[in-house]
Amino acid sequence: MQKLNDVTAKIMQERFGKDNIISLATVDNRAVPYVRSVNAFYENEAFYVITHGLSRKMQHIAKNSTVAISGDWFTAHGRGENLGWFCSSENTEIAEKLKKAFSSWINNDHNNFSDPNTCILSIQLTDGILFSHGTRYDIDFTK
Repeated sequence: MQKLNDVTAKIMQERFGKDNIISLATVDNRAVPYVRSVNAFYENEAFYVITHGLSRKMQHIAKNSTVAISGDWFTAHGRGENLGWFCSSENTEIAEKLKKAFSSWINNDHNNFSDPNTCILSIQLTDGILFSHGTRYDIDFTK
């Protein structure tokens, strides 16, 4: 397994550094897997998702932060973390990037940004497999 390098970092940024649909898998306390599709934005070895803090996925992550994702010719494991309310001052920088990435739908009344449970989920990647033009890259995202 190789560390993220310039080639794989460029592929990841080009492919996922915008609004993407990825599959996100979590497990409940009985170790039963749950998979759902989410809009996600990639930056600096992490995916970011706007979600509701009381959702089933966030309840699962609170108990077991290990997650799996799958996207466009990419699968990975990571650690999910609730970064808190979308509008908090601590989230200003990433929230602005998410507003830009999700501009086509972010204001369609699906999100209630006055609700403090509207939060940002960060998925910090740990390892993954990326395919590009017939080449397989096994990536270790840990520092």
